[in-house]
Amino acid sequence: MERQMGCLVAVAIVFLCGLTHVRSDASNHRYKVGDDVPLYANKVGPFHNPSETYRYFDLPFCSSAPVKEKKEALGEVLNGDRLVSAPYKLDFLNDRDSEIACKKTLEKEEVAKFRDAVSKDYYFQMYYDDLPIWGFLGKVNKEGKADPSEYKYYLFKHLQFNILYNKDRVIEVTVQSDPNAVVDLTEDKEVNVEFMYTVKWKETETSFEKRMDKYSQSSSLPHHLEIHWFSIINSCVTVLLLTGFLATILMRVLKNDFVKYAHDEESVDDQEETGWKYIHGDVFRYPKHKSLFAAAIGSGTQLFTLTLFIFMLALVGVFYPYNRGSLFTALVVIYALTSGIAGYTAATFYCQLEGANWVRNLLLTGSLFCLPLFLSFCFLNTVAIAYNATAALPFGTIVVIFLIWTLVTSPLLILGGIAGKNSKAEFQAPCRTTKYPREIPPLPWYRKTLPQMAMAGFLPFSAIYIELYYIFASVWGHRIYTIYSILFIVFIILLIVTAFITVALTYFQLAAEDHEWWSRSFLCGGSTGLFIYAYCLYYYYARSDMSGFMQTSFFFGYMACICYGFFLMLGTIGFRAALFFVRHIYHSIKCE
Repeated sequence: MERQMGCLVAVAIVFLCGLTHVRSDASNHRYKVGDDVPLYANKVGPFHNPSETYRYFDLPFCSSAPVKEKKEALGEVLNGDRLVSAPYKLDFLNDRDSEIACKKTLEKEEVAKFRDAVSKDYYFQMYYDDLPIWGFLGKVNKEGKADPSEYKYYLFKHLQFNILYNKDRVIEVTVQSDPNAVVDLTEDKEVNVEFMYTVKWKETETSFEKRMDKYSQSSSLPHHLEIHWFSIINSCVTVLLLTGFLATILMRVLKNDFVKYAHDEESVDDQEETGWKYIHGDVFRYPKHKSLFAAAIGSGTQLFTLTLFIFMLALVGVFYPYNRGSLFTALVVIYALTSGIAGYTAATFYCQLEGANWVRNLLLTGSLFCLPLFLSFCFLNTVAIAYNATAALPFGTIVVIFLIWTLVTSPLLILGGIAGKNSKAEFQAPCRTTKYPREIPPLPWYRKTLPQMAMAGFLPFSAIYIELYYIFASVWGHRIYTIYSILFIVFIILLIVTAFITVALTYFQLAAEDHEWWSRSFLCGGSTGLFIYAYCLYYYYARSDMSGFMQTSFFFGYMACICYGFFLMLGTIGFRAALFFVRHIYHSIKCE
């Protein structure tokens, strides 16, 4: 069963690599003079609200020909792309000078619509031979005017396309708006508009294979790299300090404990029992909520596997800039194919904990992450529908995702659960568990769960917070992030720090004779997810200009799902590290 699931995932990776490079191959067109190179208008929206985007022709633009919609892949639809034929004609190597694309008389309502868009800094996005183009719709003249009612609003009506080519291939395209060719939108009155465009072709020596480099290099500029490396050095120092701290515990404190306990065994038996050794009969007592705990471990393992595969694809160059929808496609397909890992891990662990109702455990495993994500999606998709935004998924796409979940995710989850149930693996505990639990002595407030979670989450978060800004600026902004190698290093550091700090806190908990470490280690490991969500509040109010109900809902809604996923994944890492540590120290002493 494990081999079959491994083969399925391997096939998926090969499929995704081919799928995401199809666009690059498909756009590898050679053109002749006068050939029609497709120009697609994608979307418009407020510059500071990346989730709030609308179809290009939701604004009253005109077109001289019938508008044709381009068929989109699953990932592109999830990304909010809605490509349609643009009103401008950019034939290969044909220069055009101030040519009229179309004419239109704007009614009062249409003028007000454009004015509202200009006041909110609306931008447009187009694709020419799969190369992205951006521009603003207009400008606001605020010079010398303190009262907003006195502002002047202008719509750009003349675009200049500058296109670089190498022999018979398109290499680069940019667009500029003529600041002098504008339409006054200040007053609510009918306006006649002639949308015009100019096209200039220029030869370049840049090869077709390197035409995407300019987009990826923006995140690799020297001053950016210095900050990224500073982040890594800062994180490495944290790891070294924590490693040294833990080494001190393992080499000195534990060594002294072993010597003390060995001496105690040779002395009288009626002395007072203290320390972690004397709870050996309770330390491997199973947690209270076995099914929930096993489901969390299974879901966290699946999300960890998903993250590793995403990094593998990123490091081999699949997610190059503006490979539209490739990341979303990869997330959906790999999550579906790794559901068997969640089922197998949860069922195996649940049976090791001597759980009886493995079917209920499997249902809990399948819904532990998917159900909150589904509920969040239902609410946010309803908001997007109310706003008529492109973030609202079409009914057909929802059906496709449902079929993937029904025909792939659920069957693999069940197969993994059956394989885990039949694995007959036993929980490896070096000490026997007593019949009755030992009473936990009163603990000071800082040894309670919440203070321990705060301490456990702070160090891993401090190791990644610098990198978080760049990730947020890419996901919730218009920056480009391509230095996945550095991100992968930071991710490894995050895992190491999470494991180490959880082990340290678990030791102190056991030393205080508190044997309920199972759920505590999971909560401490996953607490970094709560810190990331707290950072969301800081980023939204202090580092971004996002506003409006839709954008706020999308930001906090989907970030809650992402942080919850981090909570499950890092909680699993923390528990696994703590379990390894506890087994090791109790295996090193003689348990009666």
